Amino acid sequence: MIDFHVHLAEYENLSASTFEFGAAAYPSPADYIEHCRQYRDPANFITLLDANGVDYAVVVAEYAPLTTGTASNEKVEAFCRDNPRLIPFCSLNPGFHDQMDKRLEDLCLNHGFQGLKLYPTYNYFYPNDNCLYPLYGAAQRLGIPVLFHTGSSVFTNARIKYGNPLCFDDVAVDFPDLKIVMAHGGRGPWYEEAMTMVRLHRNVYIDVTGLPPRKLTQYFPDLGRFAAKFIFGSDWPTVDVRKNIEAVCSLDIPADAIDKILGGNARHLLGLN
Repeated sequence: MIDFHVHLAEYENLSASTFEFGAAAYPSPADYIEHCRQYRDPANFITLLDANGVDYAVVVAEYAPLTTGTASNEKVEAFCRDNPRLIPFCSLNPGFHDQMDKRLEDLCLNHGFQGLKLYPTYNYFYPNDNCLYPLYGAAQRLGIPVLFHTGSSVFTNARIKYGNPLCFDDVAVDFPDLKIVMAHGGRGPWYEEAMTMVRLHRNVYIDVTGLPPRKLTQYFPDLGRFAAKFIFGSDWPTVDVRKNIEAVCSLDIPADAIDKILGGNARHLLGLN
């Protein structure tokens, strides 16, 4: 069981709209703050993984000061250090990180990062912009997955025009060995576009994070047929992970398809033995 999409409980800084969204999932803002304080400790978070039946969690960094906030690569690295069940994904923002290809190589080769998370809708760039091609080339050489935010967002200042999955047609063609994962599957206006990318390109996947699990077969009617292209993620700390896992298990698709979605596909992408 692998959760492919987890955020830190505490960021260096968090926008007001992001805090309000997180707090809405708890009885009170004070309860949310206490929850985040408890699970800023990696040992407590591992205990939570055990309680939810999760073997591995991908923990993503974030540099989005205009929309959500900042959870730095350094903070994610420290949180995941010395625990192989916590898989760190770094992040880079084209707005203020230069030489991103060299930065990525350093982060992966010298700091233990095993993937990259990019936020087009929060950092205002189209994923098929040629300025990103050196970065994709580095990710392809390193053999790491690149997880992209796609589709809508509830956070103030997000611009969803940058989240159209059709942008990945260019990227998948130009980088046929790059492991491309579309978080949220084009949530909102672009489920069919995301599904089209999955059908057309062997190296493109959908992370179902942020979608109601019971509605997955409604959003993606061919989910069972293309189960090898779907990956479970929770978007913790704003959801009940165990409840989401149980909802996926209750879907009317074959048992082997559920196994792939809940861990098998992520294991393959991450190169876990």
